[in-house]
Amino acid sequence: MPTPKRVLVLVPFPMDADNLAKRRAQMSAVKLGPDIVFDFRPVAIAPVNYVSQQDMLLADIGMVEAGHQAEAEGYDAVCIDTVSDSGMTALRSVLSIPVIGAGRHAILMALTLGERFSFVSMWDRWRPLYEKTLRELGLEAKCASMRSADLEPNNQSLLAGREEEVFPVLLETARRCVEEDRADVIILGSTTMHEAHAHLAANLPVPVINPGPLTYRLADAAIRLRLTHSKTTYPTPLVPRLDLFAAMGEAARG
Repeated sequence: MPTPKRVLVLVPFPMDADNLAKRRAQMSAVKLGPDIVFDFRPVAIAPVNYVSQQDMLLADIGMVEAGHQAEAEGYDAVCIDTVSDSGMTALRSVLSIPVIGAGRHAILMALTLGERFSFVSMWDRWRPLYEKTLRELGLEAKCASMRSADLEPNNQSLLAGREEEVFPVLLETARRCVEEDRADVIILGSTTMHEAHAHLAANLPVPVINPGPLTYRLADAAIRLRLTHSKTTYPTPLVPRLDLFAAMGEAARG
């Protein structure tokens, strides 16, 4: 039997085994064959949450530190387990294997399913993350709305124990996107919301994109089709300084 292909999933926060298992649970939403395996790796460097420019800088550094050796470690692709796509572009510049970001690819998938999409998030303070990616893609006009449940998220325990509180609010928020904003597709605003996907998908009249599992399927497709990002867009640095990222990681781990 051929050696399975390997994908590294970079989780954007340090976390223990129990909380990492909640991230890994996203795998149940997509069926992939036995010839591909996914390893989930939490970063050592991260902000408490993603609500400021400093947070985004720390997130980029943490993702690059955690993933810059992925190709040397034998991985065939990398998935970024955050809709912010933190570290994606920098990792593409230092790796030749595919690097798939949850946010960018959720938007592009939404446009294969409809004309306009809405982001449904837990927290309005995540809005700048979506606005940044939309600007980069030049797709602001395709976004019908960004609505939040106005509930502070927990990036460790996710939605566990809060289902009765959170699910109805998210559903009502998504319904307003469809009925008032005329969204054709709903995008979950965070991979931390994956536990709500099945409930929303079963109760809404439009497709609901679950960004994390989408990256796994796209990584599988990229590997099988032998596709990766363009080095004219993401050129290799003339003087790679990956040793600096490694040193920062060692310092963060103490």
